[in-house]
Amino acid sequence: MKTLIVYYSLDGNTEYVANKIAVIAEADTLRLLPKKAYKDKGVSKFLWGGKSAVMGESPALEPYDIDLAKYETVVFGFPVWASRFAPPLRTFIQDNFDSLKGKRFLSFACQSGSGAEKAFAKLEELLEASLKKTVVFIDPKDKASKEKDEKISQFGESMKA
Repeated sequence: MKTLIVYYSLDGNTEYVANKIAVIAEADTLRLLPKKAYKDKGVSKFLWGGKSAVMGESPALEPYDIDLAKYETVVFGFPVWASRFAPPLRTFIQDNFDSLKGKRFLSFACQSGSGAEKAFAKLEELLEASLKKTVVFIDPKDKASKEKDEKISQFGESMKA
């Protein structure tokens, strides 16, 4: 069963998790890059990212080359913004909606506060499908610990099943 991890990372936490689970689960990764980068410092970071998530924006993405037909499982990774998934995932899902039909979906969220459960629900709405497994990581790179790395490993191992 071939697996693809599709993720967006602003501060590196989501990328940290995606790369670790990719090694464990022997999965491929696709990092989504918006053509216009989000602010990553100060109050603007939270205002623009939160506004974009709340408004359901779909930012233009840098080109990527992926054959979704090769994958049975797709894992979505994202930072939580205003209790929503990061907008680049919305663009990817909308652009590839038909190719994603019938896949097995899992997801992980990285956050400092709360809101991941609502974000997972919004992701399921957009996918029109259930997420088979979800997990939340609190600052996995910025506040790394043995326990957090073990949780990442467990999620990666669970993807093999």
